[in-house]
Amino acid sequence: MSRRLLTALALPAGAALAAAAAGSQLLCQAAEMPKGEEDSAKEAKATNTKWWQSHKQKHPARNGKQCDLTGWWENELGSKMRVDAVDSQGNFTGEYHTAVSSTQKPIEPSPLLGSQHLDEDGQCTFGFTVNWKFSDSTAVFAGQCFAGDGGEEVLQSIWLLREKVDSLPSDWKATRTGHNVFTRTG
Repeated sequence: MSRRLLTALALPAGAALAAAAAGSQLLCQAAEMPKGEEDSAKEAKATNTKWWQSHKQKHPARNGKQCDLTGWWENELGSKMRVDAVDSQGNFTGEYHTAVSSTQKPIEPSPLLGSQHLDEDGQCTFGFTVNWKFSDSTAVFAGQCFAGDGGEEVLQSIWLLREKVDSLPSDWKATRTGHNVFTRTG
């Protein structure tokens, strides 16, 4: 098998998944940081607490608190989700109201079940599963909450949608991938 160098940043998610499925080896580039952040990262190794405090001041969480997924969120396609209370372990439930579907059946709100990593800096990572009530498919989302300079929260997420297929030869078309950005609506 030939070895191909693919940069994850240069490929759409679907192409990266297709390359991986075809047996290609994916190698990712090291993340690049802006000059100021790079200097801060170097300083962090030397004086972790000093850097941490300045980082928290530059990137405040909502109302100075940890990222709170609880509430209503909407993505760029008009899909909405409600996240119920997050427990002390980071687990949560809720409901997803998709605005898009490839099925001919009427869309119904569907349950979601997830977990978030409880970070002190307020910009947590999270993941959740949606079990679609109106189709034979399941979606998984993974992402991170970011707090903007004004305190507004944004959820950057990627997703995989697995649809049921009738046979193994149809497996190739059963999984879709994508990216959504959610903003808080309530």
